[in-house]
Amino acid sequence: MDIKAQTYKLIDDLKAVCHNYGMGNDGNEYKVITQIFLYKFLNDKFGYEIKKKDSRIASAEKWETAYSELPEDDRLDLLDSLSPDIPRLYPEHLISTLWNQQAKGDFDLIFDSTMVDIADKNIDIFSTQTTKNTKIPLFEKLTNFVTDDAQRAPFARALVDKLVNFSFEDAFAESYDFFAGVFEYVIKDYNTNGGGVYAEYYTPHAIAVIMARLLVGDRQDLHNIECYDPAAGTGTLLMALAHQIGEDRCTIFAQDRSQKSNKMLKLNLILNGLVSSLDHAIQGDTLTDPFHMSDDGKSLRQFDYEVCNPPFNLDFSETRETLAAMPARFWAGIPNVPKKKKESMSIYTCFLQHVLNSMKPNGKAAIVLPTGFLTAKSSVEGKLLKHIVNERLVYGVISMPSNVFANTGTNVSVVFFDNSKSSDKVILIDASKLGEEYQEGNNKKVRLTPSEIDMIVDTFLNKKTVEDFSVAVSYEDIEAKKCSLAAGQYFDVKIEYVELTQEEFESKMSELTSNLQSYFDEGNVLQKEIMEQLKRVKYEQI
Repeated sequence: MDIKAQTYKLIDDLKAVCHNYGMGNDGNEYKVITQIFLYKFLNDKFGYEIKKKDSRIASAEKWETAYSELPEDDRLDLLDSLSPDIPRLYPEHLISTLWNQQAKGDFDLIFDSTMVDIADKNIDIFSTQTTKNTKIPLFEKLTNFVTDDAQRAPFARALVDKLVNFSFEDAFAESYDFFAGVFEYVIKDYNTNGGGVYAEYYTPHAIAVIMARLLVGDRQDLHNIECYDPAAGTGTLLMALAHQIGEDRCTIFAQDRSQKSNKMLKLNLILNGLVSSLDHAIQGDTLTDPFHMSDDGKSLRQFDYEVCNPPFNLDFSETRETLAAMPARFWAGIPNVPKKKKESMSIYTCFLQHVLNSMKPNGKAAIVLPTGFLTAKSSVEGKLLKHIVNERLVYGVISMPSNVFANTGTNVSVVFFDNSKSSDKVILIDASKLGEEYQEGNNKKVRLTPSEIDMIVDTFLNKKTVEDFSVAVSYEDIEAKKCSLAAGQYFDVKIEYVELTQEEFESKMSELTSNLQSYFDEGNVLQKEIMEQLKRVKYEQI
């Protein structure tokens, strides 16, 4: 069994343990799975790294035993030699140590205290934080999620049993694509309720890759790049962007108000070698309380690249007036509170303004928006659409297939911005007819194939005009169509010319005239029937 299959089996085994102890579909199951999986990953990563530093450990039959037997001074020197993105684990923290203590009656307490101690000793590097600067530790107690006290120690033993069957070492040489797939497999059961819910709006991996490739291209001269997502969720967009730039050449900044998403984002950052960005992964409301500010603390921090898939509609009536009191940030306005459907408030318009405000002078951004925005005529949406066209900020739009975002029935488009305003035309792509259908559970979904992704990227970057698929349009032409960014409005109307003889022409006209007369006759009959029914209704009322 290869490393990928072993990794997926570990995830399945951990989920089975949770189900056996009453946590199937429980709100806390994702905490157990993400934390235990991360513990196993970091334990093996630590062993992998110290083997490279000390020959005694590398040559030992069991590296854990050799590490535990090191003199204390040697062990401390070894820890000091590790790079900051490697956790500092002591012998009592290792999985092998827990394994050897399973016979103890209070094993649940031993297990929980071990996890908490690892988190405490690595709090400076391996933690995220809230907007109020509260540190969110790497690990927390887990066995208390089991209601029955008597089942907590067996639960902890069952988890540890699943961690000793294989090592992650073969995975450390794998690429981003491997860990992207692993991450999606870990969270696939915990992100199904995300459609339209603030901070858990999942972006398909293919869409994330397209956005990253189109923003960055093949540039190899990028260094010290700052990337940002103000509605980061689990971090799918940011990971694709970081990989396109180079994980060692960029720093990730993120914010999201969801506790659940923050835990998953932490796992995603660590799996993808972005430990140094953990401190910039913030839990909190981006709109009311943005954390990433300029050095003077008075204005928003600005970034080289931004990506965002915000919630589209949400009831934010409780914070609307707070946002309305920030006209400098929300210059296009704040959506009004509907009288009936408060949940239909277009919160995405606030995120769009935030993204535009957070671009460096030469910064670029890509944001997922409802396709209806592309033809907006009034209210906040209309004002924003005119602004991005009149100011030459938008430089490309891709309308995606229906159901490509499986968690929402809304048709979506990806809109690209360039604050350098260097483009003379806007590339509009209608990819709505692409994709292949597949079944996942009870849901029909659509995914773009690799060849379709390449076609979209090539067409976009080269601003190709392809019949019924893409068109490159000047800003003047867009303004003439009331700033519409819908590709179909710019496609050439095709008229088919057919040569007919006089007899064929007369026969065709006769057929059309006959059909037209039959429609009139049917209409007259229907009208008489309706009039008779109205007379009967009137008579009955009298």
